[in-house]
Amino acid sequence: MIDTERLRICPASREQMEAAIASEQDAELKKAYAEMLDECIHNPDQWAWYAMWMIELKDGMHIGDLCFKGLRDDGVAEIGYGILEEYQGRGYATEAVQAACCWAFQHAEVKALEAEADAGNAASLRVLEKCGFRANGVIGEEGPRFSLYR
Repeated sequence: MIDTERLRICPASREQMEAAIASEQDAELKKAYAEMLDECIHNPDQWAWYAMWMIELKDGMHIGDLCFKGLRDDGVAEIGYGILEEYQGRGYATEAVQAACCWAFQHAEVKALEAEADAGNAASLRVLEKCGFRANGVIGEEGPRFSLYR
């Protein structure tokens, strides 16, 4: 678990992930969550690197989630994140991503983190900038790719 000034962030349990999959209306997100759960089940010793991480306010209110998309053999992990619309614009994404990056870099095998953001998503691009990520010149499935090195 990660605690910040305003947030509590922790890997979801299997039950929490199954509930998120069942309730998700967006087909693309539903598929992504199901793939994450499958990776968790097949890599239980690396659960935190594949699981959905629940982002909650200190009072327990769920406001979003983040994930690492596995830890590659070269020591690079991709991070993804999202905050529910009604909680956006309050710095929660930046706070959560900064904390998750600190957690990741506590693992000696992690050399770098990567993220993608749609070129038109100014808020997400700003989160990455504030967290120290820099464009690496690669275009991924979701847009420009950014890196943060240890």
